[in-house]
Amino acid sequence: MSSISLHHLYVFNCVAASGGIRSAAETLFRASSAVTRAINRFEDSLGVKLFERKGTGMLLTAAGEVVRVRATVIAAELAAVHDEARTLKRGRGADRDDAATRAGVVGTVATLFHTRRLMHAALLADVHHMSTVAHVCGLTQPAISASISSLEEVLGQPLFQRTPRGMVPTPLGERWVVHFKRVLAELRNIQADVAALEGVLEGIVTVGALPLIRTLVLPAAIASVLARHPKLRIRTLESPYGDLCARLLSADVDFIVGALRPLQDSALTTEVLLHEDIVLIARAGHPLARKRSIAFTDLEAYPWVLSRASTPLRDQLDAYFISQGRAALVPSVETADLALLRGLLLHSDMLTALSVHQLHYEFEAGGLAALKFPLGGMQRHIGVTLRTGAQLQPGARALLDEVKRLAVGGPPVPRGARPPRGRHWRTGKASSAVSAMNRSLLVPG
Repeated sequence: MSSISLHHLYVFNCVAASGGIRSAAETLFRASSAVTRAINRFEDSLGVKLFERKGTGMLLTAAGEVVRVRATVIAAELAAVHDEARTLKRGRGADRDDAATRAGVVGTVATLFHTRRLMHAALLADVHHMSTVAHVCGLTQPAISASISSLEEVLGQPLFQRTPRGMVPTPLGERWVVHFKRVLAELRNIQADVAALEGVLEGIVTVGALPLIRTLVLPAAIASVLARHPKLRIRTLESPYGDLCARLLSADVDFIVGALRPLQDSALTTEVLLHEDIVLIARAGHPLARKRSIAFTDLEAYPWVLSRASTPLRDQLDAYFISQGRAALVPSVETADLALLRGLLLHSDMLTALSVHQLHYEFEAGGLAALKFPLGGMQRHIGVTLRTGAQLQPGARALLDEVKRLAVGGPPVPRGARPPRGRHWRTGKASSAVSAMNRSLLVPG
């Protein structure tokens, strides 16, 4: 649990907006001494001064200005939940006799500035069992139940429903939990922002890593950033693109790197970093590897291992074969597991269509070869997916900048993987940086 209190952050917002302790105390209906204590505790939790105490009022320091940026986002996220809850209560009227209606309340925005309640709701939405949440938080199950009930009472709406799969969010709860997770992420990022003012990058960076980037560029970027900023911790999540986008929207992921897909949600934005050709790949000793020219009829004798149906690469491949008057491919194996695909290619006569850089080390070790069969200019766009308008924490920004730097030239094409039509990647200064990293990490076989 974060050591920063949302309640203290709310008081900070009031003081920053009013410019003084006394006026903030009047707004909060609290004693000036209580407001002063809250500000002091907030500053102690961050280890910096957020205000300069002047005779004319309270002026934000540089650290205070940084904190206020995140605090403004947090306030907007919670205000959105509060306003929707209030609208729903008004629209529902008094004809329903549930507990929330009888309570007759939708609390003020201030009542949502409660770190533990939001954290318990976010965690329960992920694990579905109060006993698990209680264990993780070091509390009793009744305490967690009371925390969730208090939040539901404040909002006047049920957030969870009991099912055979455990406690799952209601449709409304699922939407609001996204806001809660964003609030908690912004709260965590405040500490990283303050540390960055003194030149120290710390905190946890979570990257959604897709296959076309995580073999070479992402490892090189991570190694480079950690060499300069050893206090950072970096986590990668390897899931389908749709799942990663959902986690990006709820701020569980800082950004996604890899092959881009068409976006249907304006809450996400993408940036293309490079383009990569797709080639036909088989084991180096494959009968087709010795042929100077390969026809469609040559491919008919061999089985395929491909990504699952409806994935972008599979759709591209099917469309290409159909455009050439051929039937869409029917693979013997469909898999998203790169380790399984490697094993099948190396130990059988199966074929696949893929980027050579996803199998870089197998090409370098001499186990695989790119076949001389042009795939009609099939390319993948490699890039980054971000949440629209989100401000990355300093560590995440540093890692993304390094990924972009290395992607300018891209990794070198490995031995045995020269494409039928020139190079797969643009060349540039970044190639040498990734090449050096490759030499240090390469394990033959």
